[in-house]
Amino acid sequence: MNYLLIFTIGLVIGSFLNVCIYRIPEEKSIVFPPSHCTQCKTSLKAIDLIPIISFIIYRGRCRYCGEKISLQYPIVESMNGLMYVLLFMKFGFSIEFLQYALLISGLIVIFMIDYYHQIIPDGLNIFIFVLAMIFIGSKNLATHSFPLSNFLGLLVAGGFFLLIAVLTNGAMGGGDIKLMAALGFWFGLMEVILIIFLSFIIGGILSSMLVLLRMKGRKDYIPFGPFIVIATTIVTFFGKELLQWYLSII
Repeated sequence: MNYLLIFTIGLVIGSFLNVCIYRIPEEKSIVFPPSHCTQCKTSLKAIDLIPIISFIIYRGRCRYCGEKISLQYPIVESMNGLMYVLLFMKFGFSIEFLQYALLISGLIVIFMIDYYHQIIPDGLNIFIFVLAMIFIGSKNLATHSFPLSNFLGLLVAGGFFLLIAVLTNGAMGGGDIKLMAALGFWFGLMEVILIIFLSFIIGGILSSMLVLLRMKGRKDYIPFGPFIVIATTIVTFFGKELLQWYLSII
């Protein structure tokens, strides 16, 4: 029952994430006007907004104008719901669950926007950094400790990606630099180094596959944000285990 509840909450929030994915790049309010069909502009009723189910009932089309609805909508809803369940299995009902649920939802939005538009809006990076300040700050206040690793993570990750941008004449975007700085503060030095390493490994493999499948050309721009998101998700679930394994073999 708990898993079903968590999955449902994830679906509902996933529906809101789709609004963010559509509106943020166009600099529109994510609150007003209410949800509507992007084609005929008809305001959607509650029955039209039931995650996944409404998509199935209406066969992936707007029931007012018949326009086909992108598969992105049920995919994002389902992915967010699944991630919430996996986070619940790892953290249970806890502050950590809330902390990482918010992070993962923000990363899903970043993944989709960077994939479609090749940008990572500053507002999303600020969202992640502010969350990190709140959760990391409150934790260190409670333990009367200084988050040295978090500040080092910010400087190393942000500085490394800035150096890449300078050396490659802007091949690495400013949004990637800010995202890595925010994640560096969130995860701390060791885990953000792991994120950097995994993001380049994943990026190299997936980019090569896209070229081999002729979905991308050798000179085509491939956004790096999605690779950072995938790497961060892996570290969220398995970061400490991966670091322990690595340290055990050196």
